[in-house]
Amino acid sequence: MNNRNASLLTRAVSALMLSTAIIMTIVALTGYSKQRNSYPQGMTIAGVSVGGVDPQTASQRVLQVYSTPVQIQYGGAVIQIDPFVIGFQLDMDTMLAAADLSRTGASFWGGYWQYLWNREPAPANIPLSASFSEDRLRQYLTDEIAPRYDLPATPAQPIAGGGFTPSIPGQLLDVERAIVLIEDALASPTNRTVALSFNREDAARPTLDILQVLLKGTIKRYEFDGVIGVYMLDLQTRQVIHFAQNNGQELSVSPDVAFTASSTAKIPIMVSYFGQYGTTALEPNTLEAMLNMIRRSENPPADRFMSGLDEARGPLIVTEKMSALGLLNTFMAGYFFDGAPLLQVFPTPSNSRTDVDTNPDRYNQTTPSDMGVLLEDLYQCAEDGGGAFVAVFPATMNQEICQQMVEILVQDKLGALFQAGLPEGTRIAHKHGWVTNTAGVIDNVGDAAIVYTPGGNYILVTYTYHPAQIVWDSTANPLFAEISMAVYNYFNVPSQ
Repeated sequence: MNNRNASLLTRAVSALMLSTAIIMTIVALTGYSKQRNSYPQGMTIAGVSVGGVDPQTASQRVLQVYSTPVQIQYGGAVIQIDPFVIGFQLDMDTMLAAADLSRTGASFWGGYWQYLWNREPAPANIPLSASFSEDRLRQYLTDEIAPRYDLPATPAQPIAGGGFTPSIPGQLLDVERAIVLIEDALASPTNRTVALSFNREDAARPTLDILQVLLKGTIKRYEFDGVIGVYMLDLQTRQVIHFAQNNGQELSVSPDVAFTASSTAKIPIMVSYFGQYGTTALEPNTLEAMLNMIRRSENPPADRFMSGLDEARGPLIVTEKMSALGLLNTFMAGYFFDGAPLLQVFPTPSNSRTDVDTNPDRYNQTTPSDMGVLLEDLYQCAEDGGGAFVAVFPATMNQEICQQMVEILVQDKLGALFQAGLPEGTRIAHKHGWVTNTAGVIDNVGDAAIVYTPGGNYILVTYTYHPAQIVWDSTANPLFAEISMAVYNYFNVPSQ
């Protein structure tokens, strides 16, 4: 082959190689351009894989995922929420713009060089850009979900025998927590199921009206056909139940019904003595005599304490001190010993009534409300050192004295009447009393107490009178016990 032919061949080969290179370059550029027009492998938009697809297809994929209903579980129900019902909106333009910037923002030729070496670009993750209406979601939860699936608390209901059915706590949707959980589910491409939580709602205590109905029902069930007066004070709320009946018929309690105070009069005697002598009355012999007056219900110590106030006018001093406390229907008109003279006749608003007659003793009388107020004053003084006692007896009465009086009343361990209706160990500061008439039968029974319980403290006072007889075993003791049990259970209703 001569030199001319060799040169022609070389040129032909060079041209062929150049053409091939140009063709390969064009093919590579075409492939790279096609790849550059689609999102790179591994790219996600809002957690949705869009690698290898164009923006329109990517937009459809993201929309499809985030249009899927959020499933909420609450109250045993499964509910589907359409995201767009609660104002959910995807900001697709912002996300596609960020994806396009990631796709095309790098150097064309640098990307082409990586393409030639078969090197995939680094995957990019475009975050979700979306919004929703918190107000619309809250309204949906409060108007649609909560009314259908919440379980309101069920209050205890009274039952015969002084008890209450258990209260049932309620379950109320925790709306604010639900908003947070649903917002997280709306923002997730995969975890779109939410178990909503609830707040426990304790059942409210039954109303005082319900307790009053229960108490009156108890009296009716025992077929008590005498006169009865009941006073109950909630020491937390100061709410009062106060009623009286005569043979089942309602009586006005304004003024209250007068009853023989009997041994419950020893509470006013104790208060009067400490109100006059203060801490000097705390010496051991005095306290022992006071305990005998209360826990043994002995009359001689009561007479000695009244005599200690004033030998001639002791009972009248008690009356004066009760009047100073605002108790105008409570008085002592003589000593307890047999044959004691009547020192004074006391007409009161209560014993001047003509619509009811309990044949109250002319020597000592009170009313359920008077005795309840007296115990309330004692309780307040013992708790914080304030109240009427300190106002009326500023030089002698203080918290220590009042606490001592409460402790003395706690020693009345009769085990019957109010105490019989309370759980073992319940703290009760009280004084009981009853009267035996000339025929030798009981016709008047009373009990006045401060009761301390886990569910709240209260004052409870009840007096009964029957013109013929109150049978202790079948009427007086069980009736008082059941009244006491009903009030205790009202303050301490069981719950499921």
